Amino acid sequence: QLVESGGGLVQAGGSLRLSCAATRAIFSIDTMGWYRQADGKQRELVALIRNDGSTNYADSVKGRFTISRDYAKKMVWLQMNSLKPEDTAVYYCYCHRVGPGDSWGQGTQVTVSS
Repeated sequence: QLVESGGGLVQAGGSLRLSCAATRAIFSIDTMGWYRQADGKQRELVALIRNDGSTNYADSVKGRFTISRDYAKKMVWLQMNSLKPEDTAVYYCYCHRVGPGDSWGQGTQVTVSS
């Protein structure tokens, strides 16, 4: 299970920090990250971080969002700064495990008002 927290309502230009914790039942993680899905749109990658520390970001969030991870605690965070109304979406925690494959959290709503 992946459990997210930290979503909410913020004004444009503000910041939020999302957190995600993997339960003890989840092991052999090689990648963790965040995806988002806005109303009427497909789910899209926001940011990923791998075991070697390498990261990927969507072009739309580069320079504004930062992903970080605690490997021992199996947690991942997404620091979101300079938020824009177009960042409004449900944000999903994601992990990939060797063998079992992909797992998803239930999602947390982020709403950015103009």
